[in-house]
Amino acid sequence: MCPAWNGSTRSSPICSSTGSLTRSRHDSRIHPVDRRYRVGIIGGGQLARMMQQAAIALGIEVRLLAEASDASAAQVIPLTTVGDHDDEETLAAFAGDCDVITFDHEHVPTALLRRLGDEVAVRPGPHALQFAQDKALMRQRLSGMGVPCPRFAICRDEEQLLAFGREEGWPIIAKTSRGGYDGKGVWRLDAPDEAAEPFRGKPEVSAGEEVVIVAEEFIDFERELSVVVARSPRQAVVYPVSETVQRDGVCVETITPAPGLPDGKAAELQELGLRIAGELDVVGVLAVELMAARDGRVVVNELAMRPHNTGHWSIDGARTSQFENHLRAVLDLPLGSPAMTCDVAVMANVLGGAETDLTGALQHVHARDPEVAVQLYGKQVRPGRKVGHVTACDSDRDRALARARHAARYLMGDPDA
Repeated sequence: MCPAWNGSTRSSPICSSTGSLTRSRHDSRIHPVDRRYRVGIIGGGQLARMMQQAAIALGIEVRLLAEASDASAAQVIPLTTVGDHDDEETLAAFAGDCDVITFDHEHVPTALLRRLGDEVAVRPGPHALQFAQDKALMRQRLSGMGVPCPRFAICRDEEQLLAFGREEGWPIIAKTSRGGYDGKGVWRLDAPDEAAEPFRGKPEVSAGEEVVIVAEEFIDFERELSVVVARSPRQAVVYPVSETVQRDGVCVETITPAPGLPDGKAAELQELGLRIAGELDVVGVLAVELMAARDGRVVVNELAMRPHNTGHWSIDGARTSQFENHLRAVLDLPLGSPAMTCDVAVMANVLGGAETDLTGALQHVHARDPEVAVQLYGKQVRPGRKVGHVTACDSDRDRALARARHAARYLMGDPDA
């Protein structure tokens, strides 16, 4: 039995098995004597930026491989290498100075990671990461495990997609197997004459792997949920279930714990997250995105194997943030408690809007609500781009929602916020 903590309450943790765990032959490198742990992060976005904030308190030395010198994380991580994560020589040179490699995104070619894993610990490993990189592989693996999923088909041409639509009934959902995010690469198809749309401009390959179309039944869902798990080679913890609110395929806010979810159902979903993490052998943070259908089913929508937008609330609303636990997990350090430090936490994303002077707007937000927490990502403001987030912790859900929404809308330039 391995310790697994359930953060659904503020009481002591529960214990649950996470499955059979083995130690990598690289583990001896992860526990150096009399020097700092060295974690290499591939990808220079806001997730790496927030990992750096957690690393400072843990005394971890972060090294970054970023796509540009002004990338979000590169602004705050001194040991930054600018380079292409698709280039094998660049990856090998970067990894040579690290004890373990982890990720801000899931776009590194799987074949390169397999070869890199011969030289340094890669966490999550490519054997697990492939199921977050490729939706077709993910659907096949999860359905084989008996995990509740939408009915689906792998389609390589329009005729196969039409056949699925005829069998399932329209509308259906179509997704590119690789590369889609924040609503990109996803289509709702209402009729047969729309079946050609997903294949227009679809790349044949991405990161060296075939790109296909995954057709799925249309789920009439009433809300979306998320379970965030942190798993090390010997331990796992799970955060309270969050409700996520999406607009045009982009997360705009999360509410934790998910309102109106019975304790038994919440525990069932947390156990599902732990099971998926264990069976896929994920090391690091796993986010399981779920759809709660109106017919009572809860099915897995997508997986992410890195700190996730739906776990950002944990920076201010949990005893240990998802970013800190991700670093602890990939280094095989004892994991921190995921228990909430407040009754409810609402996170609202700040999307690029009319306001370009975020620093000036921040003064108003803090003057009006000194207890609201704001994270700005140092990114150039562009319409719809995630440039920050705010979190309001409170004893009252409606008050937390109002506070978080006001702060986010003001930072987006809404004068009526």
